[in-house]
Amino acid sequence: MMNRAELANIARAEQRSWWYTGMREILLRTLDPWLAGRHIERVLEAGCGTGYFARTMQAERKWPIHPVDLDAEAVRRARTMGLERVTQADVAALPFRDSAFDLVLSLDVLVHFARGEEHRPISELKRVLAPGGLLALRVAALDLLRSRHSQFVWERQRFTRSRLLETVRSCGIRVLRCTYANSLLMPVALTKFRLWEPILRKPPSSGVAPVSGWLDRLLRVPLALEAKWLGRGIDLPLGQSLLLIGEKMP
Repeated sequence: MMNRAELANIARAEQRSWWYTGMREILLRTLDPWLAGRHIERVLEAGCGTGYFARTMQAERKWPIHPVDLDAEAVRRARTMGLERVTQADVAALPFRDSAFDLVLSLDVLVHFARGEEHRPISELKRVLAPGGLLALRVAALDLLRSRHSQFVWERQRFTRSRLLETVRSCGIRVLRCTYANSLLMPVALTKFRLWEPILRKPPSSGVAPVSGWLDRLLRVPLALEAKWLGRGIDLPLGQSLLLIGEKMP
């Protein structure tokens, strides 16, 4: 579970911040080619946070989304977004029947499980996914990029591409695509996390903070470029996040 104090920060930022809008576009550009020709009737977001992403997808894609979160405050916030099907539950023990969903989304959730426990939620997501249904995962990547923000949000692990692939495949999911993302800004992140933060020696704190308008516009550019590349099928060799699209075999 994520630090509850971060929910308020996310709620203030996710509608307009460069990171949230950019990473949302990256996710959809990566996922959309696999949605072509599929009829999506039921969607699960496992770990919905504030509910903003679920509401946006429900409005823009007309997806009937079932948001789930373990945290009561997250569930409350999601319901204030006007979402009707919000459920408080552990993503590793979901209160849904087998094969209930055509699409399952889980964004930045697996990192809150201790290393070695990630098989539990993935297996549970597979259980509720219909045969031939799609699983979309996003996780934080590379231990080298662990930061004060990681500590603040109670991040317990980060993944490499090879470890994420091995974990998902061992749970019986066929991997359609797995790529790094948020790559172009990685030198900036490395400088901040490995050089600047050790010098300052400040306590863990949120990395979700407003920036000036000109900087927000500037930071959108590399994410927009990556979204275009990923939409064209170009995988990125390194990055701060990992995206995986998988399919439950019939």
